[in-house]
Amino acid sequence: MIKLQNIDKYVDSKFQRVFILKGIDLEVKQGEFVSIMGPSGSGKSTVLNIIGMLDKPNAGEYYFLDEPVHKFSERKTSELHKNHIGFVFQAYHLIDELTVYENIETPLLYRGVKGKERSSMVAEMLDRFSMVAKKDLFPEQLSGGQQQLVGIARAIVGEPKLLLADEPTGNLHSEQGKDIMELFKKLNEEGMTIIQVTHNEAYAEYGTRIVKLEDGMIVSDVQNKK
Repeated sequence: MIKLQNIDKYVDSKFQRVFILKGIDLEVKQGEFVSIMGPSGSGKSTVLNIIGMLDKPNAGEYYFLDEPVHKFSERKTSELHKNHIGFVFQAYHLIDELTVYENIETPLLYRGVKGKERSSMVAEMLDRFSMVAKKDLFPEQLSGGQQQLVGIARAIVGEPKLLLADEPTGNLHSEQGKDIMELFKKLNEEGMTIIQVTHNEAYAEYGTRIVKLEDGMIVSDVQNKK
């Protein structure tokens, strides 16, 4: 499903080139749940942003569903991202001026989903996340855990092939964090491919595979024997 080959990401300053990622090779099969770990500044979020097509590498090749993303125009990359990838962020990234319902609906509007189909898809998410009573509330009226649930509902409403999560539990207390992880596990069991960045050992264990980064390089990649 995903194949990164010899990916470099760097920043050039006047006197030197600073590598954020160096020689990254990574393959992820459909249906896997991969946890990416590593210290701050090891390049975890950069890998996720490249896989999510929010950032481009300086060198190397990236294949998504056998398509050569590294050769695509901005427009084609954006289409691919919009139609196949859901993203969950640590800071929720909800739109403050929109209600819970409208936040969840946003990706469907971008994709041009028709009104009737849209409302039934959003209704299904509200039901699944027990948020029907909160659909007209704004993000500031919700707890952190509820905001993250809305963020996840928004990410999966269009049934993406791939869910990317960047420290999705970073701003939540442990009980909420565990709930989010159990939800990811269930989504994965239903067939969704998930890649998460986390610094939490216990949450990383939810993955079927754990990849560790240090200094922009993969230092270990092991199947989780759980």
